[in-house]
Amino acid sequence: MKEVVLHVYDVTNSGSEKTNNTILQINRIFKDRIGLGGIFHSAIQVFGDEEWSFGFCEQGSGVFSCPPGRNPMYTYHERIVLGETNCSIFKVNQILRELGQAWPGHSYDLLSKNCNHFCDAFCERLGVPKLPGWVNRFANAGDTAMVVAGNAAFRLRQAKTEIVTASKVAYRFMAGLASNSQATPESLSNSNRGSPRFQSAWFKNLMLIGAKPSTSTSEIPDETDDAPLYCQNSSELLQHISRRNS
Repeated sequence: MKEVVLHVYDVTNSGSEKTNNTILQINRIFKDRIGLGGIFHSAIQVFGDEEWSFGFCEQGSGVFSCPPGRNPMYTYHERIVLGETNCSIFKVNQILRELGQAWPGHSYDLLSKNCNHFCDAFCERLGVPKLPGWVNRFANAGDTAMVVAGNAAFRLRQAKTEIVTASKVAYRFMAGLASNSQATPESLSNSNRGSPRFQSAWFKNLMLIGAKPSTSTSEIPDETDDAPLYCQNSSELLQHISRRNS
């Protein structure tokens, strides 16, 4: 059994003293006082005098090591014992070689594939508990927000497409009914039912009514107030709309 240690750092590598001080204050307030989380770098130590972590590089593996608690890029925050592993030193070296291949430096992503995600994957292979939730909570929250926003945007685009398609189908259906009704060819040819102006107005009315559902006719938009509450057939309805848009 060998102890597995987590080393946590404040991310103070911005190059701006003001920004670094702000991050330190955020971490003190949100982690040390509230216990919520902060902006942290993490590394795992097991066997020997090295800690292992993950970072960005253009070529090669993003997995790297340095003396425990002495990463020069960050400010040391604390040390946490996660548990003990049954893995031998040979098994740990094998795991690190495999992770080195699976975690290239160019794949680094601040929200979805950062040093904390690497440490979680390493801990899972070692058979010890993953990092405390507060270590990577800000990144996880940001990643979740991006996914939700992306899904919402996709659903909105999908809804718009379905509305346009439905309106076209409905218009063609009504126009087909009108062409088979008792209306004369002259009245149909003189109407505006096939004009872009009529189609635009028809779709606009559909959108207005659909955007404001109600069980009361008093809440229907003004543009449809002069429409009869009941039409005997589709020809009547089309003739009424044609007269209004002519």
